[in-house]
Amino acid sequence: MTTDLDQLRQDLVASIDAAAGLDALEAIRVHALGKQGAITGLLKTLGGMSPEQRQAEGPRIHGLREAVTAALGARKDALEKAALDARLASEKLDMTLPVDGVPAGSVHPVSQVMDELAEIFADLGFAVASGPEIEDDWHNFTALNIPETHPARAMHDTFYLAGEHERPMVLRTHTSPVQIRTMMANKPPIRIIAPGRVYRSDSDATHTPMFHQIEGLVIDKGITLGHLKWTLETFLKAFFERDDIVLRLRPSYFPFTEPSAEVDVGFTWTNGKRVIGGSGDAAGGGWMEVLGSGMVHRKVIEAAGLDPNEWQGFAFGTGVDRLAMLKYGMDDLRPFFDGDLRWLKHYGFSALDVPTLSGGVGA
Repeated sequence: MTTDLDQLRQDLVASIDAAAGLDALEAIRVHALGKQGAITGLLKTLGGMSPEQRQAEGPRIHGLREAVTAALGARKDALEKAALDARLASEKLDMTLPVDGVPAGSVHPVSQVMDELAEIFADLGFAVASGPEIEDDWHNFTALNIPETHPARAMHDTFYLAGEHERPMVLRTHTSPVQIRTMMANKPPIRIIAPGRVYRSDSDATHTPMFHQIEGLVIDKGITLGHLKWTLETFLKAFFERDDIVLRLRPSYFPFTEPSAEVDVGFTWTNGKRVIGGSGDAAGGGWMEVLGSGMVHRKVIEAAGLDPNEWQGFAFGTGVDRLAMLKYGMDDLRPFFDGDLRWLKHYGFSALDVPTLSGGVGA
């Protein structure tokens, strides 16, 4: 038996080394290790042997199988490498030739709208500010006058980070902490917008666990609600590129502003589609909420180390994804994050569509 196994190993390894291609190698594998293969047949004989025979012959048969398997793998790697080398040697690409077409990439609508917002507010004298997406609960809640018992602090609304920290850490639920950090790091007057990603435990057609917000903040002396309304009206006219934008401010409540107002924009129905513009009280019109806003609460100004008797301000915030949906006719928030190239090809923007006030922010 030992002599036969040694001879079988020599014959199989020689055949493997001489295999000229992958098809020939596969035929040898089937002959040796297939269901009816030579080595498979030897393995089946182990069941009929006595314990002493099995102890003596089993390791030799298994060693034969392992040696043939290793030889097959090595030859396969060598043949595949040779085939790749031959292909690389035969295929040549002339990098000096002109391209066949324009690049197929697209700018995501969220990126485009953020650029549009930055362009509009830069013209109004606002700078762009940013902050960490992992925040401590003081910046995310306490400094913004959100009490310990507020529902927004609950686990079902907020993503908390595990582990031991000096303060509880969260994925920021809004970009408002950037306001606090900006007021603490800079002396007034302050005019900033803070676009960025935020996180909340929610998911449906109009909510996702991660989405984009933009906050605006103005801190100066003598700031009033009139300044807020003019700023929002000017911004929305530029964003929707219409002069007939009509706003309606409804009293509301936010912990970090007082007084607070929800901002609605008028729309009309045209050919069965909702079009932003015109008064919502007109025939066939309506109102749609687009912003939350208000005068910065005294406690928030104090938390940032400023004197509320000297400095006043207003703040506003809205969803960037929601603005994109309204402006470009999208009806579901989830495709924004699905990575579907067909959706991006339909709604995406060319890299040359750079927003400018002169050329049109939605160009």
